[in-house]
Amino acid sequence: MTSFLAITWNPDPEIFSLGPIHVRYYGLLFVGAFIASYYVFLYVFKREKIPIFLLEKLTIYVALATLIGARLGHCFFYDLDYFLTHPLEIILPIKFQPEFKFVGFQGLASHGATIGILIGIWYWCRKHKKNYLWLLDRMGIVGAMSGTFVRLGNLMNSEIYGGETTLPWGFIFVRAGETQPHHPTQLYEAFSYFAIFCLLFFLYRKKSLKMHRGFLFGIFLILLFSARFFIEFIKNTQVDFEESMFFNMGQLLSLPFIIAGIFLLWRSFRKKESFFQQIITNK
Repeated sequence: MTSFLAITWNPDPEIFSLGPIHVRYYGLLFVGAFIASYYVFLYVFKREKIPIFLLEKLTIYVALATLIGARLGHCFFYDLDYFLTHPLEIILPIKFQPEFKFVGFQGLASHGATIGILIGIWYWCRKHKKNYLWLLDRMGIVGAMSGTFVRLGNLMNSEIYGGETTLPWGFIFVRAGETQPHHPTQLYEAFSYFAIFCLLFFLYRKKSLKMHRGFLFGIFLILLFSARFFIEFIKNTQVDFEESMFFNMGQLLSLPFIIAGIFLLWRSFRKKESFFQQIITNK
């Protein structure tokens, strides 16, 4: 029986269309993530007196790396068999079967985006002679914020939601064919990511904390991918092969990032003075 406290969720994911061009909330929020990230980095570059023209190049690198990584991540991690037989659909926003149709790029994986960004900014750092960990620390701040935008886009698409719930904030995803309340895991992740963004930005601005390179990025990896790992337990499976898995693909892909974050924190704590010692002594 449907709870009367549940939220009936049935927005049209498409804002408007002009011929073959379809403007959707997801795409708008995806672009919004890049715009918001740009302005956060603009603040960082001005604060650290770094030439702004380098930010413009970095923005291009990150945008391309995000799109390519997210697309390839979805194709190879979640639907490899299909795309091996339809390779053109990996790079073209169309479907050839059962009929030729422009569909946009339906399928972007956050883990793939993360890998793409790591590669893209490594190349930028090498080209412009910047420290890789220095940039990763700052990239973690905007990465958490961008994740918030993306999950709100998933909410507008009525996708990637959780199992049934009797909690009063359950969502009935009508457009997905649901008649019972489900966990709005998109919001759980969006709120978690935004809280991580606020924490990282606060730590970055706190001049009294002399953090070693890699510390902020370590926190980002541990908190964000741990949140993703635990929320996955109440999500519906995204692809059929996950039905027989104890840990789903999203959880398995999160573990290496959590381990990497722990390594970065361990590396930071081995320095002469740890982050927590700075707090205790109020330096």
